[in-house]
Amino acid sequence: MRAVLVAGAVSLVVALFGTPLYIRWLVRRGYGQFVRDDGPTSHHTKRGTPTMGGAVIILGALLAYGAAHLFTGTPVTASGLLVLLLMTGLGVVGFLDDFLKISRKQSLGLRARSKLIGQGLVGVAFAALALQFPDEDGLTPASMHVSFLRDVDFLDLAFAGAALGTVLFVLWALFITSAISNGVNLTDGLDGLATGATTLVLAAYVLICTFQSNQNCNTLTEFEARCYEVRDPRDLAVVAAAVMGACFGFLWWNASPAKIFMGDTGSLALGGALAGLAILSRTQLLLVVLGGLFVIITLSVVIQVGSFKTTGKRVFRMAPLQHHFELAGWGEVTIVIRFWIIAGLFVSLGLGVFYAQWVVGA
Repeated sequence: MRAVLVAGAVSLVVALFGTPLYIRWLVRRGYGQFVRDDGPTSHHTKRGTPTMGGAVIILGALLAYGAAHLFTGTPVTASGLLVLLLMTGLGVVGFLDDFLKISRKQSLGLRARSKLIGQGLVGVAFAALALQFPDEDGLTPASMHVSFLRDVDFLDLAFAGAALGTVLFVLWALFITSAISNGVNLTDGLDGLATGATTLVLAAYVLICTFQSNQNCNTLTEFEARCYEVRDPRDLAVVAAAVMGACFGFLWWNASPAKIFMGDTGSLALGGALAGLAILSRTQLLLVVLGGLFVIITLSVVIQVGSFKTTGKRVFRMAPLQHHFELAGWGEVTIVIRFWIIAGLFVSLGLGVFYAQWVVGA
């Protein structure tokens, strides 16, 4: 547990005190946000606000993870490093997108195809590596099962053989990674909205992975039927705490009125961290509940685009959903707080379902 506390504390300090230094550096370089002209007019005042702040979150999490293991003298694990690899890799893709926006002085960065290819390469590398590195019991960081609260036996992706099973797992993991990273990216439209919502989900994973560690099949002496077959649950909790602490520190400067935006650097990285935690903790479908706010916002875009292409009419005044309420006259802070409440309710529901399943032993 000490490693979890150290990771959260170190990343909080790094992000809290490192972000203003990074802001000053970005201002000197003229790296400011460009705002869409077709968006809410209230956003025009944000033009020029420093962006690419996600780099601080990534750096803070990496330093905190290393510090936690150095302080406690425990070795790093394959699972922890894989989640950090996915987070950092997607952060690099987002950084390239943000940098192109700045250098071209417009709100368009990487082309959609290039962005998807970058996300795909990182996701495939993560998925392929996650099936490697078995421990002494033969347990790998990921398994070729679809999971909800734990692996679902009858949803075995390897049913057609090892080779096809590997391909199916990679495609499944790639879908999860792309879906959640783009979901967080779509949510990142108002000051502090995505940062705060992601922090809540990360807090849930600190609790879930810590609980899995205490009820792990390798150490549990009672309630064996309810134990969790997760390779490195305690280290996954350390990673979740490291990223959560960095988000807390960054939110101090990202809350309205934001002094810095996380940009695609942060949103893609945070989505990658959530996806990695869900896949390696065997809670893939539970993430749909925990990240319910991201799902709703993503669906608002899907509905808007689908409706316009099929009927020529828009369901919302603007998508993603948070901008619909902006155009309806809601204040930005009001929207952010109410959406945080919704995110918190989804997280509470997800944690309740997770714990209830263990209690009943089903």
